[in-house]
Amino acid sequence: MSVKHALLSLLEQEPMYGYQLRQEFETRTGGTWPLNVGQVYTTLTRLERDGLVEPAGHDGATGQDGETQTQTQVRYRLTDAGHDEVATWFTTPVTRTQPARDELAIKLALAVTVPGVDVGTLIQRQRSASVQALQDYTRLKRRAGGEQDRADLAWGLVLDSLVFAAEAEIRWLDHCEARLRRAAREGAAREEAR
Repeated sequence: MSVKHALLSLLEQEPMYGYQLRQEFETRTGGTWPLNVGQVYTTLTRLERDGLVEPAGHDGATGQDGETQTQTQVRYRLTDAGHDEVATWFTTPVTRTQPARDELAIKLALAVTVPGVDVGTLIQRQRSASVQALQDYTRLKRRAGGEQDRADLAWGLVLDSLVFAAEAEIRWLDHCEARLRRAAREGAAREEAR
């Protein structure tokens, strides 16, 4: 996930400070990928260094109890280069030539090569967890209801992505199980032929 581009796209609407950016990001993604406010400010520092954002003034920070604190928060706005970067990001496809590391794929690839690992049990447990996740996402979709505003629509799109990914993972696990059974049969047939 590109935190850099997510923050830039949020700043496309209006200047904000780090805590606001974090809240907006989590609202629009339903908290699926929580951001640490420190990560937000570190990213903003890099974006300012790279000339993509600049300070736009200061606001009084509001504490969790709703009281204004004495410290101030720097509000950031996009520079022209920042606007160009957002436009480029939105018009450039996400490349799949460098796939993200998938812990489950790595785990299964290693499990079939490490003696003593019960790969069938590994697959069954993962399938159960994936089915549970799919059910949880489906429940969230039902609760989310309509798409009254853009934040609801954004959260709905994220949920759709999670549902489709869980469904694909379950299909892939079924495929892995079938390949393992086929490989076991072929291995037994080779042994028998010797």
